[in-house]
Amino acid sequence: MKIIDKVNKALEDDRCFWSFEYFPPKTQPGVMNLYDRIERMCDLGPLFIDVTWRWGGKSSDLTLELCSVSQTVYGVEANMHMTCTNTNFSLIKNALEKAKDNGVQNILALRGDLPDGTVEFDPSVGEFKYATDLVRYIRQTYGDYFCISVAGYPEGCMGPEDIDRDIEYLKAKQDAGADMVITQLFYDVDNFLGWVDKCRKAGVTIPILPGIMPIQNYGGFKRMTKLCRIKVPQEIWDRLEPIKDDDQAIKDYGIEVAVEMIRQMKSAGVRGFHFYTVNLERSTRMVLEKLGFVPSVNEVRPLPWNPSLSEKRAGENVRPIFWRNHARSYVKRTELWDEFPNGRWGDARSPAFGELVHSVQVRLTTEQAVRRWGTPTSVEDVNALFVKFCRGELDSLPWSDMPLQPESQLIQDRLAEINARGFLTINSQPSCNGVASTDKIHGWGPPNGFVYKKAYLEFFVSPAAIDALLARLNAEPSVTYHAVNKGGKLLTNCAEDSANAVTWGVFPGKEILQPTIVERASFLAWKDEAFDFWNAWARVYDSDSPTAALLRSFGDSWYLVNIVENNFQKSSEAIFDLFADLGH
Repeated sequence: MKIIDKVNKALEDDRCFWSFEYFPPKTQPGVMNLYDRIERMCDLGPLFIDVTWRWGGKSSDLTLELCSVSQTVYGVEANMHMTCTNTNFSLIKNALEKAKDNGVQNILALRGDLPDGTVEFDPSVGEFKYATDLVRYIRQTYGDYFCISVAGYPEGCMGPEDIDRDIEYLKAKQDAGADMVITQLFYDVDNFLGWVDKCRKAGVTIPILPGIMPIQNYGGFKRMTKLCRIKVPQEIWDRLEPIKDDDQAIKDYGIEVAVEMIRQMKSAGVRGFHFYTVNLERSTRMVLEKLGFVPSVNEVRPLPWNPSLSEKRAGENVRPIFWRNHARSYVKRTELWDEFPNGRWGDARSPAFGELVHSVQVRLTTEQAVRRWGTPTSVEDVNALFVKFCRGELDSLPWSDMPLQPESQLIQDRLAEINARGFLTINSQPSCNGVASTDKIHGWGPPNGFVYKKAYLEFFVSPAAIDALLARLNAEPSVTYHAVNKGGKLLTNCAEDSANAVTWGVFPGKEILQPTIVERASFLAWKDEAFDFWNAWARVYDSDSPTAALLRSFGDSWYLVNIVENNFQKSSEAIFDLFADLGH
């Protein structure tokens, strides 16, 4: 979808909206961490994100990948930067074709910084001298397919003496086909509002989104404002000077400044705000929370998982629960499917799940892993780590790069209890019976609906404890389960072809939606990844170390089990009664 359509709708509704900018990291671990951050920040309800690319198109492939994955996996519209100065024409042409092929419909067309401190355009490299040339080319070549945004400079591109000329250039970019403007960062709101008035008088009618960059640290702030030739009100410098060596105080003051800027602009009628996140989360999150910019549940969670914006996956509304914390993997392993479940699951064996092409990875160095997880040398040590995760004392485990889900926090004490006894949980869901779809914890889907969930647990258990556990489960008629070891030995009380809906919703004027299921073939596909995380965790230690040997032994001999308490009228606590007196 084109961003301008969403922007215009928000303006028509007189509704505030916001967007986030990220840059491509230079390392693969950095890329994976950024994906996790984007996923978390999608909960803040951005209207779109955008992703930069380095001059000369050096990051063009990674920029496109970040945009495509953000849309396909996380369900957020992405705006792809494209700079034209000293960029070969064929690279730009290929990048636009790839963007179209990947369903990316939004381009931020920029001239771009000149390389190596040069100030003159090199006519021997590239066919475009100005952003206007790039805008015109995109519009003439692709018609209305792309939404084209362009940069605006409230304080002049090269300095205040250029403001009037820059506004003329901005009008030319609009006339060439630009749909909207995103401004450079600034800290003088009065100057910005005056600049917007000048733009309107000059005939610039397209939406203008102000660029907001919360101050993160003193040195970086000085360098950035100098590099971008940004005027900073003296009041800000005066407040920063006595705290310049206190990074946390700087960040807190930066949040305060951003909040006050946005309040002032909002009072003047501005409704859209673009955050330069510098790939950081906290400051942007705190600014939005202090402003009360909290998206509605149905905006953030139309389904319990993020629906893909890929045209190929349009209408997909059913997924197995197993990949709840690994959406990228699920999308990758199903990308060759010709059809995706809509309304019902169908047969997951045809087409089959794609194989794991690469081993799963733990995104920590050895030093980081030791600092976070220590060097466990016994089963009890590993149990203790899982307990700490359940209690919120650890923010990640190899199976989850994020803390315990908000809904699972409702049962975190009971989770901690069974983990301490050797039932190591990697996924969980409490039950609910007809909770409003707007509920902040359980809710999803359109307003005025009701959602239902069966209690669900997924965990590893030792071979010594599996028989007693299954005897307990087989005695409970309302419980279904699957248990499998690394070698594929499956124990279950479920019919082979049955798909068990564990989440469903009832909404006005709609069929009942069943977006999350438990199903045998899917579980057997997922178990390969689940077990491989033990090996991935072991690989961050020396291969001959006791810690690595211990972790490999979990994957080699333990069972992966999922349990569904199908009586959703029972409390969320009831499923834990199955573990009474089991384990150690």
